[in-house]
Amino acid sequence: MTFPTADQADIALLLEGTFPYVSGGVSSWVNQIIRAYPEYRFAIVFLGSRREDYDQPKYELPANVVHFEEYFLYDAIDTVFEPAARAGDAQAFRLSAAMHDKLLHGSAPAEALAAFREIAREMLPGGRLTLEDFLHSEAAWEIICDHYRRYCSDPSFVDYFWTVRIMHQPLWTLAHIARNLIPVRILHSVSTGYAGFLGALLHQSRGLPLVLSEHGIYTKERKIDLFKSEWIRDNRNVFQRDPTELSYFRKMWMGFFEWLGRFCYDAADPIIALYETNRLRQVADGAAAERTRNIPNGISLARFAPLRALRPAAPPPVLCLIGRVVPIKDIKTFIRAMRRVVNRMPDAEGWIAGPEDEDQAYAQECHDLVRSLGLENHVRFLGFQKVEALLPKIGLTILSSISEALPLVILEGYAAGVPTVSTDVGSCRQLIEGLDDADRALGISGRVVKIADPQGLADAALELLGDTQAWQAASEAGIRRVERYYTDDLMFGSYRQVYEGAFARADGAH
Repeated sequence: MTFPTADQADIALLLEGTFPYVSGGVSSWVNQIIRAYPEYRFAIVFLGSRREDYDQPKYELPANVVHFEEYFLYDAIDTVFEPAARAGDAQAFRLSAAMHDKLLHGSAPAEALAAFREIAREMLPGGRLTLEDFLHSEAAWEIICDHYRRYCSDPSFVDYFWTVRIMHQPLWTLAHIARNLIPVRILHSVSTGYAGFLGALLHQSRGLPLVLSEHGIYTKERKIDLFKSEWIRDNRNVFQRDPTELSYFRKMWMGFFEWLGRFCYDAADPIIALYETNRLRQVADGAAAERTRNIPNGISLARFAPLRALRPAAPPPVLCLIGRVVPIKDIKTFIRAMRRVVNRMPDAEGWIAGPEDEDQAYAQECHDLVRSLGLENHVRFLGFQKVEALLPKIGLTILSSISEALPLVILEGYAAGVPTVSTDVGSCRQLIEGLDDADRALGISGRVVKIADPQGLADAALELLGDTQAWQAASEAGIRRVERYYTDDLMFGSYRQVYEGAFARADGAH
């Protein structure tokens, strides 16, 4: 794909690990948003981990994407060269040490954020805190040694040293991007994290309005990933370890992303969540309540409503999980549930429709589990599929995830008349049972089950698939709910207001 470049744009979309390289979920939403406003010129900044982690783009860039640039934040870390001796800027490192002391000792958030902003400003090109000094100066070495002695509870200095370097080095790449991005009128980040840090830097250095949309809460999801990550070392011996405590390096990474989130929340207005629980989580994590609001996802009724005519009268005995084959989707719980479903309903099938290349080791474990449970003739791995081709053939959409936000796949299923069985994560209970009295009056459009409960998931699916009247009632409730609350027209109208408000603030500042 040839990427466009232009001299200026209206909206800079700051995207971490999503569109155009990853399919589904947030990427689908980004694609929707860009295409909904052909009158706006979009610039995209894509941030990834390493280039080798991404295949070819999954999406064609819409015509109104006039500029695209991409950066792989961890590729540069392996660069090897012979550094020159350097003392480092003593004042810059004193500021850095003072900031870390405020973060670590629980200073007032406003005071800690002021120190964070000051350091971020010094990291921009031309500032006193340079990447070269961070990597190679005597001052950096001294502050790393001092912090290791004062704070680190892991016995390995080597691992501490490299964790600090790997964690912080991408921030200078982001500072370089912020300095060199083409002129834009407003910023829109679709997460906190590295993309949110870039947005806050651009807001701080250029005075641009920053819109933040969080589908899931980035810091929460990173904490889940970090808790499960095997690459994070814990060098304590069996006598030193307290099984109730996280390893020091896990806590380091979690604290790092928490403060990136606070830096982004401090700069962003509005701060948008998909549903109320996540909005409250944003406030608890440091967002100013008066700047937060909810805008639910929406789907195209014109795209999915015609599929209702293709529904059979009775529910097909097909349970379909549409999503990436990754641990956060807990595919294994779905597979285990299928063993119980097939025991009770021998003609049932479980379809897993999603890419397997993101975590190939986990995908292989899922295939092995299917074989070990004797489900080779009942569970099918379909790879990436067009959802319109699947929905008329299935009886239920399944979400067995351990974390979700507001899943589009549930809404797409509803629009096509397909009920759902989902774990009680994110907004899924709201989508199935309703948010308030008016919403609940529309009926229950599926079943909610506990996380990691194969038996509960299987029994809920069997209840709906085995009772045509209950299945049809859930189907009709889903149709009513999506038509009233979750259309793309409603979502696009809300974001048009957000963009127009941001443009007005940008124009008023110049």
